[in-house]
Amino acid sequence: MLRMSPDLDERRYAGDRRKSFRVTAKLSRKFYERFGDELTNELVEWFNQVDATYRSDFRDLFQVNFDRLDAKLEQRVSHMEAKMEQMKAELLRWNFLFWIGTLGTVVAVMKL
Repeated sequence: MLRMSPDLDERRYAGDRRKSFRVTAKLSRKFYERFGDELTNELVEWFNQVDATYRSDFRDLFQVNFDRLDAKLEQRVSHMEAKMEQMKAELLRWNFLFWIGTLGTVVAVMKL
């Protein structure tokens, strides 16, 4: 029977201190008795190496995808900021035209 026992491990990753679980494979005593300590320990070590490799590959893949997402998000935010500035200028222009028209109307009505 294969059991995984998690050990809390603190690691530094990208400048942050994060807690992660390191899983250590342990096999039942019957497995050790049947196949011997040497072979069983080799198998456990292999499981642990495979786990470490997959974790490393996943971390690298996650970081690449996160960087792509971050770049896309930054691009869209800058695009929206430019669009908002354009809308602000247009709104200010229409606001100015509205008040000039209103002032003209008030002056015309007062002259009557």
